[in-house]
Amino acid sequence: MSQNKAKRSQLVMPGDEVKQKFHCDSCQANLTDGVRVSCNECPDFDLCTTCFSRGVEIGSHRNDHAYRVVSRHRFPVFTEDWSADEELFLIDGLRQFGMGNWKDAAEYVGTKTKEECERHYNDVYVSSDAWPLPDMDREFDTTLARSSGDKRNRNATPSKAKVLSSQPSNHEIIGYMPGRLEFETEFENEAEQVIKDMVVNDDDSMEEVELKQTVLKIYNNKLDRRIYRKSFIFDRGLLEYRKNQAIEKRRPKDERDLLNKIKVFARMQTREDAEAFSNGMLNEHALRQRIAQLQNWRRNGITTFEDGLQYEAERSQRLSRRATTQRDSAQLLERLQKVVTTRSQRDAGAESITLHKQPVRKMPPNPLDIEGADGINLLSDAEKELCSRLRIFPRPYLVIKQTLLSEYARVGSLRRPRARELVHIDASKTRKIYNFFVGSGWIKAPSRPGVHAAVLASGSITAPSSGDASVPAAPAFSQPTAASDTSEIQVKSEY
Repeated sequence: MSQNKAKRSQLVMPGDEVKQKFHCDSCQANLTDGVRVSCNECPDFDLCTTCFSRGVEIGSHRNDHAYRVVSRHRFPVFTEDWSADEELFLIDGLRQFGMGNWKDAAEYVGTKTKEECERHYNDVYVSSDAWPLPDMDREFDTTLARSSGDKRNRNATPSKAKVLSSQPSNHEIIGYMPGRLEFETEFENEAEQVIKDMVVNDDDSMEEVELKQTVLKIYNNKLDRRIYRKSFIFDRGLLEYRKNQAIEKRRPKDERDLLNKIKVFARMQTREDAEAFSNGMLNEHALRQRIAQLQNWRRNGITTFEDGLQYEAERSQRLSRRATTQRDSAQLLERLQKVVTTRSQRDAGAESITLHKQPVRKMPPNPLDIEGADGINLLSDAEKELCSRLRIFPRPYLVIKQTLLSEYARVGSLRRPRARELVHIDASKTRKIYNFFVGSGWIKAPSRPGVHAAVLASGSITAPSSGDASVPAAPAFSQPTAASDTSEIQVKSEY
């Protein structure tokens, strides 16, 4: 419980038998024994259910703030005659007022005497078998604690009297302390910081004395400005926030805007002069509106007041019908938009289902430009076309070529699964490279009837003719260097 709540708990309402720990910040009703609505955004702000249902707004609190409903915890915890709330108040009271201060702790609990508080604390907490903790495994048949204060609290009615305290939270203007006629944050609130450590000594020099006097004059001027502003607030009745707000709400919007514009002149006028000036401006505004209305009547050929009143009545009816028509049109347009959106979503869903049923053909990627790449001069024209179509640079292709042909020379044969194991690239690219080597005659596929003919007939890879001078008939390779001395090389192609 916060410090403000602790201070609030020391107040006795007239006619109440129990100390007030929570009260309504609007009507000051005692909420200690009832249900209260606590604001989650305003610190230490509680409302009774009546004020909450009316949507009360005080200071910075708004009726759309997040809130929580807090009720009393009347179930027993450690003994049948002490409720959970009373247990919490006892521990909180001893923590605030000191261990052994049973009188203040009992007043804080509100429903127990000091003897009952002392005996309960010694029996439950001090003499507990699980000391320093009480016995947490006790169970009770009753759902409400049998307390002597329950009967007293049921007969007590919440008081609507004002809390006799001077706290910022007990006034409709947040931060104002009515008992002291001061604000929690005054004008130039840091003015005292300059003189709080000032000391006037007998041995001060004339310059030091003059400097300190100048500082005090500056401080006195700040105090004068502070007093002037407070007297302005008191004289103009600005502390009556609810009254002023109710009067302002009854005014039309154009009058409120006019009064807000002329508020800047209030500091240069007395209260009577400011009221006379405001009333004069409002009268002038009303006269200007009336003159504009009469001129509008004259332009429309209206010469009598009866015809003018009839014209205004019919005009208001036309405006009302127009507003209704516009509202109905907006609602109709919104419904049509919903229907169109729903239908388009349904059509899009049907189209997507149809598209899913049809096979999707992937477009082949664009050929890779390998002109000027490293190792391009070591490839034949057919190999250049293969690398461009498969999007593989010459150097990685040469490593793949050396790996596959070395394995073929070592074993004497090379199957396609073995080629995929040696070259860790896309399986389709490995298959096309393998078919290209078989079609070029560099690798002899295992003897299976019709395999070689099927590869050539597929048309995916064009085998070079035997008389093509660009393809070497028997490629010869030197011994692998240290950098490429491996049987399985993982190649990353640029796709």
